[in-house]
Amino acid sequence: MAKKIVAIDGSYRRGGTIDQAVQAAVGAAQAGGADVRVFRLAEKNVLFCDNCRACAQAPGTKRGHCPLVDDMNEMLDAIEAADGLILAAPVNCFNVNALTRRFMERMTPYAHWPWGTMAPAMRLKAGAKKAVLITSSAMPSFFGRLATGAMRALKFIALGFGARTAGTLFIGLASMEPKPPLPPRDRRLAENLGRVLLK
Repeated sequence: MAKKIVAIDGSYRRGGTIDQAVQAAVGAAQAGGADVRVFRLAEKNVLFCDNCRACAQAPGTKRGHCPLVDDMNEMLDAIEAADGLILAAPVNCFNVNALTRRFMERMTPYAHWPWGTMAPAMRLKAGAKKAVLITSSAMPSFFGRLATGAMRALKFIALGFGARTAGTLFIGLASMEPKPPLPPRDRRLAENLGRVLLK
């Protein structure tokens, strides 16, 4: 049976650095026989979490029910059914962009946090599901990994879905021109991440 892969593309623009890297990873996974579904957050209706915490009250490992009506349930259902994830977002202001942060805040249903407790407990523990993480920044990749919280945020998203991080790619110097092509090295690395999800 073909592996099911879901990609969450947090890029604001089609054809940008992140979008190109996601497509490279997706293409490699599809070439290996995977069934891949891509969600572009910029094209989905994702409302802001209002921190009502209704979704976090009931115990158990099943995600809580969020009263907001938008496209989140469609994406979360697909992610839960997937064998692997591609999580990708650009760096803005030293962390993942606001589009991806909004998505991340809507992951509260994966926490059990009843009123009167000091902190939430995650419903899912890391299991067989794999995640690969992709981000990009204007700064060199080495400094970007040290100076930004992007990878940490993407790892948190993966963990919330019960996925273990199986590979990462930080694409540096992504602002040298208005519409930069993905460098050949980064394209190869992104393709390798797509293959990692098939193993």
